Amino acid sequence: MYYQKTLRRAIVCSGIGLHSGRKVDLHLLPAPPDSGIVFRRLDQGGIQIPADVFRVQRVDFATTIGVGAVQVKTVEHVLAAFYGMGVDNAVVEINASEVPIMDGSAAPFVYLIREAGVVNQNRTRRYFKVTHPLEVQEGDRWIKVFPSDDLRVTYTISFDHPSIHKQTITIPINESTFEDQVAPARTFGFMRDVETLRVRGLALGGSVDNAVVLGESKPLNPDLRFLNEFVRHKILDLLGDLSLTGYFLKAHVMVHKGGHRIHTQMARLLKTSLAVNLLESSEEHWSARLGLAPPMA
Repeated sequence: MYYQKTLRRAIVCSGIGLHSGRKVDLHLLPAPPDSGIVFRRLDQGGIQIPADVFRVQRVDFATTIGVGAVQVKTVEHVLAAFYGMGVDNAVVEINASEVPIMDGSAAPFVYLIREAGVVNQNRTRRYFKVTHPLEVQEGDRWIKVFPSDDLRVTYTISFDHPSIHKQTITIPINESTFEDQVAPARTFGFMRDVETLRVRGLALGGSVDNAVVLGESKPLNPDLRFLNEFVRHKILDLLGDLSLTGYFLKAHVMVHKGGHRIHTQMARLLKTSLAVNLLESSEEHWSARLGLAPPMA
């Protein structure tokens, strides 16, 4: 059986918000079983915002969740780190409206989780297990999930830029592959879009220190961490967005030219579809809520 996990101890760091450009202090704290990942805005009287897809308020260039007018922006990287490292329950305290961008990847959050340590809790983990294919499509963009005994992601991106063009990769997702092959991949953007974004109040903290910045013909950064770092980062974003279901997923997820909007649409579908079983890690208990019979031996 697989048990739910939380952090062994609290850990603290600080950074700046990618879009706000403001300094942010961040605390990662242990949390009780079945509490999930919860964000706490210390600068807003400790208001708590569960990492739930039905709390998503915006998906333009980052995923924003909120309760009423109180929001937490750019949640996807730290959520991906918890998801990839198998952490079910934790509290994320911040004193601003945006999670710090760190180096633009999930690697710094993985480091913090490693430093804090992870412990088993006295509750079994539950999974979403896909039993029939599901699809969300918007024009030439789509995301599909197929039945699988574990989590596997196939992602394709296509950009009219000489450093990207078309990139496709398939990665089986577990703690090792996430830490080595997904977490270090940084967010990216185009110099041609910077002025437009900043007029909209976005990317105010962006630089080559926390993103891969693409000029007309090549990245302005000295080196890429992977030749296909761009599509790997899309997988990172996907995992963070799908974690908003509140459960680990057993499925083969295929995405073509995706983004936060279509990722979170699939997360909503996964939470509401009868093509998904809520399965205990012991594989003995099926969700009575869905009215499904247990699997036959």
